[in-house]
Amino acid sequence: MASDDVTQLADSLAKTKVNEGELSYKGRGLKLDNAQSVKEMVEDIREFDGLRALRLEGNTVGLDAARTIAEALKTKRDLQCCYWSDMFTGRLRAEIPPALESLSDAIITAGARLKVLDLSHNAFGPDGVKGIEKLLKSPVCHSLQELHLNNCGMGIGGGKILAAALTVCYKESRDLGSPLELKVFIAGRNRLENDGATALAQAFKLIGSLEEVHMPQNGINHLGVTALATAMEHNPQLRVLNLNDNTFTKKGGIAMAQALQHLRNVQEINFGDCLVRSEGAIAIADTLRDGLPLLKKLNLSFCELTEEAALTVATSVQRKDHLEKLDLNGNCLGDEGCENLRKLMDDIKMGHVLGSLSDDEGEPEEDDDDDDDDEDHDDGEEDDGEEDDEDVDEEEEEKEEGPNDSNQFSTPPSAPRPPDFSSFLTFPSPDKLLRLGEKRCSLIQQEVDGMDVKGTAEMFLQISSVYKEDNTEVKSAVLESIDAVMSKVLSTPSFQSLSFVSSLLVMLGLLKSEDKLKPVRVVPGHLQCLEHAVKQSYFPKEHVMVLNAFMARQNKSLESCNAARDRLKSTLQKLATES
Repeated sequence: MASDDVTQLADSLAKTKVNEGELSYKGRGLKLDNAQSVKEMVEDIREFDGLRALRLEGNTVGLDAARTIAEALKTKRDLQCCYWSDMFTGRLRAEIPPALESLSDAIITAGARLKVLDLSHNAFGPDGVKGIEKLLKSPVCHSLQELHLNNCGMGIGGGKILAAALTVCYKESRDLGSPLELKVFIAGRNRLENDGATALAQAFKLIGSLEEVHMPQNGINHLGVTALATAMEHNPQLRVLNLNDNTFTKKGGIAMAQALQHLRNVQEINFGDCLVRSEGAIAIADTLRDGLPLLKKLNLSFCELTEEAALTVATSVQRKDHLEKLDLNGNCLGDEGCENLRKLMDDIKMGHVLGSLSDDEGEPEEDDDDDDDDEDHDDGEEDDGEEDDEDVDEEEEEKEEGPNDSNQFSTPPSAPRPPDFSSFLTFPSPDKLLRLGEKRCSLIQQEVDGMDVKGTAEMFLQISSVYKEDNTEVKSAVLESIDAVMSKVLSTPSFQSLSFVSSLLVMLGLLKSEDKLKPVRVVPGHLQCLEHAVKQSYFPKEHVMVLNAFMARQNKSLESCNAARDRLKSTLQKLATES
């Protein structure tokens, strides 16, 4: 083969990655507005015999382009996986539903049988759910195994539409003798609240095949949590339950503990930042003593647990041979309580599974377990879906898996999950960041949303929280990751950099917020990474003056990081003088 031909072939392969049965345009940042812009893509689709997976994530697709792609998909009967997350960045919300309808109609026309549908990180609201409603009700989705709708702004209305569509899909597939066996459901950061969660719980109860449920940060309180708990009882193969950053209180905690008594296959539980409180945690501990034999990870961080409750939980896991991680950080133990917890875990030879207690809130001033007035607050108003884009961001939770070696289009229950950045964001640790490997920066940039100022600030702080000055490998990985985030968002023309700085100041406790955002517990890494960022060429010099003004003030939130604060102040003053 001539050298020119080799070069041409290499260029072609670099542009479009083709695995067995998969056509990928993932992460290429293409702006696809019309038929001409997708001409080559459409030719590739049409010529691809046996197309089973199409990856379009990380591009931006307009209505005309979507309709043109749809025409090419009308003959692709073998299609099984649609990886279409982060596909409408910068598009008007009104464009998205008809684009989804066109793509859905094409797949229905083709008579495909989907296994994976991933539309995460598309802020399409309730109307976007209507755009896929017909698809979800059709025979195309009778075979669906994974549904990813993380960070889509569905709201209560969208949650109800989705629940109704899944119910129809299940009943019609059941009547045909092959009931829907949905295994993975991911819908974090969607403002589902109680009504949306309750509607979905009714669908989950019918389906009964779920293995992973990820619904973090959805504004769900004990009413919705109780409904979900009841639904989980009817899904005996459940392995992963992630409800991080909702509001259980003791009623929800007790309801979930009762549900877990019926489940034997659960491996990961993430109830972090869920205000489970001591009574709820003790109920969960009672279940743990004789149940959940396969448990690997338990997160009850930032749940207002007292020392007694934390010790009860610790005692309950002593015979959990598979346990890898117990997170009780950010609770109300006090210094003595933390020491007692560490000693207990060492005594039962499980000290290695206990996570950091660096963010402990100290002993509670009063017992909050009997103060559950907030549990009964439920205004019942339906979310109209008109939320700001800044409130629709990454998740947590939230895992985007591709094909694995044994089965290219679904992950078997026993297969280990590959490391991913969403998992790191859910539960940050240096090890998780290092496990992302050489592709760390590209994986991070796929999760960054240049339209989401608040989410970017949160991501910055989550990454910098694991910074270690005395560990060269971790230090390098953190700073590279910070550079990956900041260089991407600051190169996005629509990114509001001053709003980002304001959000960062709010989260560091240096600026009051009208939204009543709870500041993070500041650690040296937050300030050390900020010092690194302001020195880089990507950081807007005009914002150095703003940061310098705030850092010059005395603030209690930074008292635990005096050395890092002083270095940051010195760097900002120097940069301000130079500018």
